[in-house]
Amino acid sequence: MSAQPAPDSPAADSPWYRAGLKFSCTQCGNCCAGAPGYVWVSRDEIAALGALFNLSPDEFEARHTRKVGFRRSLLERRGGDCEFLRHDPDGKRRCGVYAARPVQCRTWPFWGSNLESADAWRYAGRGCPGIDKGEHHPLPVIQGVLELNAGRPL
Repeated sequence: MSAQPAPDSPAADSPWYRAGLKFSCTQCGNCCAGAPGYVWVSRDEIAALGALFNLSPDEFEARHTRKVGFRRSLLERRGGDCEFLRHDPDGKRRCGVYAARPVQCRTWPFWGSNLESADAWRYAGRGCPGIDKGEHHPLPVIQGVLELNAGRPL
């Protein structure tokens, strides 16, 4: 049994990942593939994605998103893969819109749901081979990502 910090100690307000976390993308494509889900996109993200294809925001929205409630999500292929996931001859899976990928994609795996607990982080790592490997991300960087995602449904 581990000791808990005293309620008034600095560690009491610190998240479990206060020492930072390791993550490096392996380009496995697991976060872009598999079970159906949602990649939420804002109007600004739709405009940036449209620019990659020389489409107006309205054209991109009509061709590459679906309405879910009051929001928009990128389309998926049958089976759940993101329509922009590309399969390279070398076996890597890469984002076909990497330069304009949505905030949701850019901030994986540092989502609130994955950072709720060490167990949640380990669970996310079962499907993501880059979790707990590679580059160390210090607490201020992780907190900045969480602020970027504040109010976004992830």
